[in-house]
Amino acid sequence: MSTVENKTNGESAFHGVSEGDSIAVFGQGGSVGVRGDGGTWHGVAGISTSKTGGAGVYGINNTGSGVIGESATWMGVYGKTDSTTGGAGVMGEGAGGGPGVIGTSKHWHGVYGETSARGATGAAAVWGENKSDGSGVVGHSVNGAGVYAKSENGSAGVFQGKVEIRGDLEVSGDIRLLGGDLAELFAAKPTAVVSEPGALMSVDEDGRIAPSDRAYDKKVIGIVAGAGVYRPGLILDAGCGEHVQPIAMVGKVYCQVDASFAAIEVGDLLTTSPTVGHAMKATDPSRAFGAVVGKALAPMPEGTGLLPIVVTLQ
Repeated sequence: MSTVENKTNGESAFHGVSEGDSIAVFGQGGSVGVRGDGGTWHGVAGISTSKTGGAGVYGINNTGSGVIGESATWMGVYGKTDSTTGGAGVMGEGAGGGPGVIGTSKHWHGVYGETSARGATGAAAVWGENKSDGSGVVGHSVNGAGVYAKSENGSAGVFQGKVEIRGDLEVSGDIRLLGGDLAELFAAKPTAVVSEPGALMSVDEDGRIAPSDRAYDKKVIGIVAGAGVYRPGLILDAGCGEHVQPIAMVGKVYCQVDASFAAIEVGDLLTTSPTVGHAMKATDPSRAFGAVVGKALAPMPEGTGLLPIVVTLQ
């Protein structure tokens, strides 16, 4: 066994210089190859000026960890970057099939992410992205919540795109649907699939819908949802096929009306008219029963157009 000791005051105790690709300092031992102890700063400092990906400290181990960091009171491993082009303070890569980063804790979070960036930047405390067809973020728990979200002043969760729930949905607060009506999908005749939102629809003998075309039609079923400023708050899927239309059956909706038969005032009952896909004021009580589609929420003294109504099939 050999020992080299060089004590200095304010300078390096040992300095190795190498030119080319050779190693400046090489240590080999039965347990520890190189050990560095620092009384007031780093035990080992590795600095690289490479511009081609060289590391300040690089560790290789064929069976165990390449680098292990341990601390009694602070970070086991600390990474920092000043990059403004996407460099990370710490990066983990699982090239052979394992996770890129694993975080585990017995008393707190396994992985903790924090950011001070404002929402306008799009930065997230934790960001998960899948560049294939899997999930961006997966949460799993044996007995607690798989994913728990909370916000002091904003939304606890925001979903952009289709949301799928495979199980029960329990809500302890109010359900607010920002649309104006409850609609249901109905099979439509091929020629009726192109019917515009707001069109008044009737059902035929085989159960398919088409724009109404006669006065006081008791086969009236509802209005194609989505016209004007109102959008369906809820669409029920009855398992229809490809040619379907969402029909507003409850709530507020814009409907095509024709006031040339009679001026329409707020509160008037509306029924089908001879004008295709348009409602008109129900002026004949004897014919109106079973053919009323809704009640006017605004007046229309003459002409045709879209009118807000509340759907009240009767």
